[in-house]
Amino acid sequence: MRTATYFFIFLNLSLALFEEPAVYPLPFLATAVLEVLCLLVFLGRLTHFAKVTLHNMFWKDTKNICIMVAILLSLTDLAIYGVLRLYNVRSIRWSRIVRPIFLINFAESRQIRRAFRSIRNTLPEITYVFLLFMFSLLMFSLMALKLFGERNLQTAEGLPYFRNYLETVFDLYVLVTTANSPDVMMPAFDFSSWYALFFIAFVIVNTYIFMSLFLAVVYNNYKKHLKVMLGEACD
Repeated sequence: MRTATYFFIFLNLSLALFEEPAVYPLPFLATAVLEVLCLLVFLGRLTHFAKVTLHNMFWKDTKNICIMVAILLSLTDLAIYGVLRLYNVRSIRWSRIVRPIFLINFAESRQIRRAFRSIRNTLPEITYVFLLFMFSLLMFSLMALKLFGERNLQTAEGLPYFRNYLETVFDLYVLVTTANSPDVMMPAFDFSSWYALFFIAFVIVNTYIFMSLFLAVVYNNYKKHLKVMLGEACD
């Protein structure tokens, strides 16, 4: 039963690869039948668990409630989506985001729950580093807007260069990953090679310092919470 549960969880998650939008979409009826089959298996697994568990304990366990709510939401969304397709009304399958709930909340997924709980407990402690990073990103974006926005520069595609604050924030956010480097710098560099110092300073502060600090805080706090949870499990 454990193997069957994992198989249908994997099948349910993999349906996202074949549902619209997808590179190789399957017919809606095929994916709908597979999803209903998975949900019936999950419901049967939950019913079996309810029969071998005390009534009060079953309903006090939030994992069981989460699974039932996820099944209900998935069926409701599937029914609504199917009816709208009959009337050629375009919609989205919003229930896909609840599918990982099945992976986390079944009794067999104890190790995954521990990892998820450790991540959840780590999030509040990395908030301060994240806020500092966002403050740095917003300040550099404001400086970029003042430095380059008034010089009527253009990108290689002929688009305005750093004249909108939100677009500037997004471009510099992408620069943290170096995915748009050095393209994002070239219009300013062509205007004056001294402007390269701005982008070098940005990469040093945000990519090398803040990202390293962010990773260190995440790793240390995750390791700390995981040790605590493993210690409680051993006790």
